[in-house]
Amino acid sequence: MISEAEIIDQPDSGEFEERIYDIESPWNSQNWTWIRFKDGSNYCWCGQFRGASRSVSVSELYGKALVLTSDYLFEIELISGNILNYEDRPGYRNLTTAPDGSFIVADYYSIERITLSIKDKEYIKSPFEMDMIQFKDWKDGVLEFTCDEFLNSKREDVSMIYDYKTNNIAAKDNANE
Repeated sequence: MISEAEIIDQPDSGEFEERIYDIESPWNSQNWTWIRFKDGSNYCWCGQFRGASRSVSVSELYGKALVLTSDYLFEIELISGNILNYEDRPGYRNLTTAPDGSFIVADYYSIERITLSIKDKEYIKSPFEMDMIQFKDWKDGVLEFTCDEFLNSKREDVSMIYDYKTNNIAAKDNANE
């Protein structure tokens, strides 16, 4: 069972057992992403995914990994390593796993939560319209990120938080109000 995943440079031929994850489409780019998967006994293998690399995240609780490339969002089953679902031409720029095992994804303007499947996403309401969302890190159970307020040049690089327990987004400086 996959327990860890990380984006790597193209491996040398024969360095890992390899699997190619490709979806036939006339819209595919010529770019590829390589992900090194590791199981509980430290056995490593490599997945080659269509599209330029963006992010990868694992949720043991939900038994899946998400691989985000420029061309696809792949949903991978942890036991078999098989594709469960995929979304083509995703606009997502950020991906992370919350402490409760749910996946959090963001495009430039919005943040969504994924639990059971990438087919079922929950939009997370923000106190204002966001632009240029950039995830930072999880600290004390909250995801810190930055964004600009859409169409407001006076509010750029605003520090924000997402609390997975309450499923709420707030400006960091207003979080304790």
